[in-house]
Amino acid sequence: MAAILIIYATVDGHTHKICKRIKTTLEQNAHQVRLISICEVTAIDLNDFDKIVIGASIRYGKHHPLAVTFIKQQQALLQKKTSAFFSVNIVARKPTKNTPETNPYLRRFMKTISWKPDALAVFAGKLDYPRYGFLDRLMIQLIMRITKGPTDPSAVIEFTDWDQVEHFAQHISSL
Repeated sequence: MAAILIIYATVDGHTHKICKRIKTTLEQNAHQVRLISICEVTAIDLNDFDKIVIGASIRYGKHHPLAVTFIKQQQALLQKKTSAFFSVNIVARKPTKNTPETNPYLRRFMKTISWKPDALAVFAGKLDYPRYGFLDRLMIQLIMRITKGPTDPSAVIEFTDWDQVEHFAQHISSL
C-alpha cells in the first residue's frame, strides 16, 4: 500500500472528474490516496507521499499555468518520487493524437521540463459549449472548425475513454 497524492489543475472541472476516477481505482487497490487542487497544494508536505500524480488540462494549446509553475518549482522532488503526469485535451479525441508519443501538447510540454515521470498519459476531455462564455465558445468553435470537430453551440460531448483512464490508474498502482 502506498500513500499517493493526486494533484489536479482544471479549468472546467473535467480533469478533476478524471482524477476522482483514478483515485477510486487506486483506493480499490488498497492505496491511501489524497486528491487536491493545484490551488491548495502549497498547504501540504509532498514528502508525506510515496507517489505523486499530476493531471493538467489544456486551454488554447497550453497546460494550466499553475500546474506548469508547480512542476517547474518541484522538478527535483518530483524526480525523486514515483510519479505520473497526464494531460487532458480535446485534440486527444483523435486516435492519432491520444498517446504521449503522438499528442503535440504533451510532447511540447515535456521538452520544456527536466522532470521525467514514471508514467505519462493523455486523455480526451469534454466539450461543453453551453458552459463557455461568449468569447471562449467562439474561439473553441473556430478551433473545432479548423480541426473538423463539432461546432454546434448546444453540443456537450465527453470524449474521455474511461477504460484508458482505468488502465492508467492500474499502471500507477503497479509502479
